[in-house]
Amino acid sequence: MQLQSSLTGRDLLTLGELSGEEFATLLATGLELKRGWKRGRRPKPLADMTLAMIFEKQSLRTRSTFDIAMMQLGGHSVLLSQNFIGIGVRETIRDVAKNLERWVDGIMARTYGHDTLVELAEHACVPVINGLSDLVHPCQLLADYLTLYEEFGSLEGLKITYVGDGNNVCNSHLLAAMHAGTSLTVACPEGFDPDPNLLAKVLASGADVTITRDPREAAHGADILYTDVWVSMGQEEEAQTRRSAFAGYTITPDWLEDLSHRGIFMHDLPAHYGEECVEETIYHPRSRVFDQAENRLHAHKAVLALLLSDGVRS
Repeated sequence: MQLQSSLTGRDLLTLGELSGEEFATLLATGLELKRGWKRGRRPKPLADMTLAMIFEKQSLRTRSTFDIAMMQLGGHSVLLSQNFIGIGVRETIRDVAKNLERWVDGIMARTYGHDTLVELAEHACVPVINGLSDLVHPCQLLADYLTLYEEFGSLEGLKITYVGDGNNVCNSHLLAAMHAGTSLTVACPEGFDPDPNLLAKVLASGADVTITRDPREAAHGADILYTDVWVSMGQEEEAQTRRSAFAGYTITPDWLEDLSHRGIFMHDLPAHYGEECVEETIYHPRSRVFDQAENRLHAHKAVLALLLSDGVRS
């Protein structure tokens, strides 16, 4: 098997930079790598390659799965926390980029401001991957759509309802729906809509995206009910205001009875129990939350293999 890529040497800052075909290729590659790993086919396209991992924010899944992904593909990762490097404080973003490009084959960064990633990509001659920014979370949605493909066998005709804050995950849902042709309903309180520029871009593409203020009604008949935290890292001072604004948005197991006959529940984690959902929803038989978490590994392997090398061979 060999999967060649138009993505080789590219950055991945948002899903909006991809074509629909490239989005599908990343999903297909992740699925093939996952199946191959479980069957004992374990190519090492990143042998002797190194990924720098910059973290301004705490992380369990992103930190673990990118590290493990590099190892499984034959490469190595270097963890660089903000305490170590002081990006934008101790050293300019440009200086960090120009140093790292001399040592590593790629940079993955989990940042607050999206502009940090844009500046890293501008100055580094190696691929820069968005592990999360305040604007978007592209690798999460690749894992999510890999999970959907495994669950339903096809993305065609899927009805997704996202309930909660119009945050980075929600913004990436818009872009994923644009590429995959899924139907997306976003239920959020007024004032908590997704990014208006991204929303305008997605709607202009003809994507089937709707914004509503009634979360329970939006859940009726959905194939996927998806939620995320109301208070993201960096928004702690807004916590009480947000909790008040999202009253009535807590997903409990009885919501799942309103889904389609094949409907599932998803959450990208970590969960704030008692806010966007209760613990019983995460552990409900219809929940696929930990499938999503597992697929972060395989989605990240696809991103790394296709951006850092010229294909996957086994």
